[in-house]
Amino acid sequence: MDGHGPVAAEAAGASKPYRKRKGEGHERREEILAAARSVFVAEGYEHATIRKIAAKAGVSSTALYLYFPDKDAILLEICDKAFGKLVARFEAIRNDGGTLVERLRRLMEAYLRFGLAHPDEYRLIFMTKQAIPMPFDHRTGADMPQGTPGANGAKAFAGLRDLVSALIQDGTLKGEDPNLMAEVIWASGHGLVSLLITMPTFHWSPVDQLIPAMIDAQLNGVLRKAG
Repeated sequence: MDGHGPVAAEAAGASKPYRKRKGEGHERREEILAAARSVFVAEGYEHATIRKIAAKAGVSSTALYLYFPDKDAILLEICDKAFGKLVARFEAIRNDGGTLVERLRRLMEAYLRFGLAHPDEYRLIFMTKQAIPMPFDHRTGADMPQGTPGANGAKAFAGLRDLVSALIQDGTLKGEDPNLMAEVIWASGHGLVSLLITMPTFHWSPVDQLIPAMIDAQLNGVLRKAG
């Protein structure tokens, strides 16, 4: 090893930072996000630093700043990527057909399984003290332009809220405020996901039994008539 080349330049934080060759920038960005996710979960967002994230990713702090201005921007992108998967699933459910109640049931199940499939991201988004203020109200953020940091979370909520709104309008679901009722359904589902994530050694019933039972309990509480 001669101490030269891209790795050495990044490690030294050279005055002229190494820029990855064409096609490599996306890979490095993903490496930084993975490293940050690990540091955030292990140490907590408040104790995470750019230096720690850079060390975990194997780059200098100077090189990391080529991709992200601060750790807030890193967390927002982690959240957006996670919510982007949920938004895509919600859109597929909306286009799958079936009654509104059937689609609501599938959407609720998709949320529960999303949280269990992405426990690290779920912890960061919903199970730690809010690390950074959301850039807009979740009730209106779905109207933000595509790519706006944090907008995917609002889009996911809008997917639930719009379906709830349709059910209120046709008289199937209780309440008058779709935002309120969507928040109630969301909060109830969050309770199950958070318990399963934080108490894995509790002798839970099988997840494939818990999830439909939880959804039945939620729907029985909010529907005016059997669905």
